[in-house]
Amino acid sequence: MFKNTSVSYLLLALNILMLSGGQILFKIGLEKMGGVNLLQAWKAIFNPVIFSGLLLYVMATLIWFVVLSRIPLSVAYPTQSIAYILGIVASFYLFNEPVSVMKWLGAIFILIGVVFIATN
Repeated sequence: MFKNTSVSYLLLALNILMLSGGQILFKIGLEKMGGVNLLQAWKAIFNPVIFSGLLLYVMATLIWFVVLSRIPLSVAYPTQSIAYILGIVASFYLFNEPVSVMKWLGAIFILIGVVFIATN
C-alpha cells in the first residue's frame, strides 16, 4: 500500500521545489508584464516565463500523483506547506520584498509543524 521510502520523500521534495519554482516564475513573468487585472489575466498564459511556471505545475502534479500513492495524505499534504517557507525566502532574496519578523516566526512555526507531522 504505502511505501515510505527515501525515493518517495525525494519525490515529495521535488514536488515542493517545483511548486515554489512555478510561483517564482509567475511572479517574474507578471513583473515583466507590469501586472494584470482580472479581465486581462488570461493573457498572462502567453508570457513564456509564466507558461514555464504552468509547465512546472503540470509536472509537479504528475509527481504529486506518485507521492500520494506512496505517502499518506496526512503526511504529504501538510509537508507541502514548506513551499510557503520557500516563497518567503524567495520574496526576500529574489524580489527584495520586506519580510517582517512575524513572517519569519510564522515560517519557523510551519517548519516545526511539518517536523511534528512527518515524524509522528
